[in-house]
Amino acid sequence: MAVVIDTVLGTSGAPRHPEKAHRPDQPSARKPDWIRVKAPVSPGYLDTQRIVRANGLHTVCEEAGCPNIGECWEKKHATFMIMGDTCTRACAFCNVKTGLPGTLDSSEPKHVAVATAKLGLAHIVITSVDRDDLADGGAGHFAAVIRAIRARCPKTTIEVLTPDFLRKDDAVATVVAAHPDVFNHNLETVPSKYLTVRPGARYFASIRLLQQVKELDPQMFTKSGIMVGLGEERNEVLQVMDDLRAADVDFLTIGQYLQPTRKHHPVMRFVPPEEFESLATIAYAKGFLMVSASPLTRSSHHAGEDFARLKAARGSR
Repeated sequence: MAVVIDTVLGTSGAPRHPEKAHRPDQPSARKPDWIRVKAPVSPGYLDTQRIVRANGLHTVCEEAGCPNIGECWEKKHATFMIMGDTCTRACAFCNVKTGLPGTLDSSEPKHVAVATAKLGLAHIVITSVDRDDLADGGAGHFAAVIRAIRARCPKTTIEVLTPDFLRKDDAVATVVAAHPDVFNHNLETVPSKYLTVRPGARYFASIRLLQQVKELDPQMFTKSGIMVGLGEERNEVLQVMDDLRAADVDFLTIGQYLQPTRKHHPVMRFVPPEEFESLATIAYAKGFLMVSASPLTRSSHHAGEDFARLKAARGSR
């Protein structure tokens, strides 16, 4: 059975989600048998945790309560979350802490590069909180992290999972100019659910961001993902596929939404594995180079192996 484990519970007593603290509890459905993960107890997990802590870093694996953390950290695969642990948005699905972030840590790019080297990562995923408080949304910091990793680990391929940089002119160009190997930005859900699930974002702004990446660098791999089980209709998911293909996105991920706490959006439906298989078949037919669709699919899960398959798929066309 998959359990969302909070490994970053603070001791101050302050709620992680003050904007949700006074909301009524939402129903929490029992998870089906097909959602099962390993408990995070292995020596590899503990080694990864030690390296992350020693470098003063945050990971989306912990902050978002990812169900795959035991599997990934056992293999020393971690997704670093830069620019702090506090997000300026308050999405209804996300377990990352909400509030006013602190100043950027100028030494963070170096620490991320050092941790990448110590973990021996062939492929690294870098994501971040939303930083609407910054003039460039943190794009310059993303670029600095990419450059630091390139300098210390030149053979490591780099995937970025960015926020939407809403109303931040030239932010996308700044990140693309640093030449990550994969540019990922998740749509998260279908357009009709944005008001309740992702209220601080705009669906077509996210589509436009992904389109811009291809305009700036047609050879750069682009990637996006959505969750299902939030109350969306099947035809809406298919329309999202068409919108992403219109933006020439290469790689689509689809995973089951899992409710972090009772204050978060409830799970409206647990989608069975065979339905994910059907969606993957349709997505490939629509022209995606790579599709990962399963109940436990997450953007960074098996990212290195998926990148190798993505390159091979492009080479075969």
